[in-house]
Amino acid sequence: MKKELTFGYLYDFRNPAQWHKPWTHLYAETLEIITWSEGAGFKGVWLPEHHGADDGYMPSPLVTLAAIAARTKTIPIGTAIALAPLYHPVRFAEECAVLDILCNGRLEMAVAIGYRRRETDAFGVDFTTRGARLDEFLQIVRKLWAGETVTFEGKHFTIRDASITPRPPRGHVPLYIGGFADKALDRVAKYGDGYFGNEEFCGQYVEKLRARGKDPEAARMRVQRLFLAVANDPEKAMHELAPHYHYVNNSYGKWLGEDKVDGPTLESMTLEQFKTSGILQILTPGQAIDTFKAMQSRMPIEHVMMMMPSGLPPAKFVAYAEVFAREVIPAFR
Repeated sequence: MKKELTFGYLYDFRNPAQWHKPWTHLYAETLEIITWSEGAGFKGVWLPEHHGADDGYMPSPLVTLAAIAARTKTIPIGTAIALAPLYHPVRFAEECAVLDILCNGRLEMAVAIGYRRRETDAFGVDFTTRGARLDEFLQIVRKLWAGETVTFEGKHFTIRDASITPRPPRGHVPLYIGGFADKALDRVAKYGDGYFGNEEFCGQYVEKLRARGKDPEAARMRVQRLFLAVANDPEKAMHELAPHYHYVNNSYGKWLGEDKVDGPTLESMTLEQFKTSGILQILTPGQAIDTFKAMQSRMPIEHVMMMMPSGLPPAKFVAYAEVFAREVIPAFR
């Protein structure tokens, strides 16, 4: 039996120079769009995390999620992803517990190790210990959410008699883990409630579950399709949307190239090259339905995360998202 497939958006709150607006306006209008998306039928509001970006890429997802919790009632909210090596596990467990109370049990977090050395340097964290820190972090956070009093001595965290009150209303917060390397996928199978990442790695995640004696049928998978949009006139949409997705492509390409981290890459290119590269997929509603149904036939994916691209005027974003909500979502209910 196929799992229900739901859809949501990533909001990075960037404010690029060429489309710059007052920060208060940017945050206010993005929060309004998020509120609108709940009524339109989307099932996910996801915030990423980066630090030191010139365009203000979301540096404080937990604070912003509190604002979103206050403005929404039913839509799942969370990170995709939070940079776990930059958090203390007790503080993270407490803040997520309070967030889950504020949103009445709608919080779903995704975490990973990150890939930018300048971020760990800024926080005084050894870049080479990211994976080991995350392993310890996950052990501690899960025990705290479960109501345990935790004493832990590791290489990166030493904790004495830690406990949290209040606890999450459900006794835990669903925790997805991202990553692409073999060690990362094994970590997901060991500690995570599910995998968040790219579709091409879902099969490896299922095999890791099987190798750990866990039921592959219980696998929970969420994938990102950041460079996908739906439009009734793809040619017009390419003209309107490409500059904004091109900005995202080139900024990620620059970051991914800084420290040569293994995994999927993006390359900087001109706008015209980007338009013909195939990176940005603009599908008709019918094509999108076929694409997602084919995805479901390959893997029991439960959620697809798209993106509100940087600098796109709210009215234009809503116009395209309305087409998706009206003509694509009903095919998966």
